[in-house]
Amino acid sequence: MNDAVIENLLGPLLLFARQWDAASAEDIVQDAVLRLVRSVEERPQNVSAWLFTVVRNEAVDRLREKKRFDRHVERYAEAAKPWFEPESDSRLDGEQVAAELERLPREQREIIVAHLWGCLSFEEIGPLVGVSRSTAHRRYVEGINALRKKVNHDE
Repeated sequence: MNDAVIENLLGPLLLFARQWDAASAEDIVQDAVLRLVRSVEERPQNVSAWLFTVVRNEAVDRLREKKRFDRHVERYAEAAKPWFEPESDSRLDGEQVAAELERLPREQREIIVAHLWGCLSFEEIGPLVGVSRSTAHRRYVEGINALRKKVNHDE
């Protein structure tokens, strides 16, 4: 096997892999080259064709896996209850509250989500996030107050 041949193929292989999975194209090509290097006992007759075949198969497999994962996520999302259910007399805009929740510091946001939607107690949340029960409660209250201020301020 000639290293120059493989080096000359890297660009075209990368371009080829990007057709299916642009984000993972470099990983796919790297895995293919490693498989070639490790195939000491069974060297392919045509290295170029073999590498393109391996890259294509891996890229297609990853694409299928991603589609399968996306279908599972979509089914779960359809079955899950929405975070905010619209009420005719509600003054809260669920999308606004969700956006403001995303803007909170991670420490507050994860505690709020764990408590409100995960139904975890502060005794359970404390060890989960690495703080005491009282600190978890304090951060929860601070986060809820910050959400109230942001949501009420915009009305």
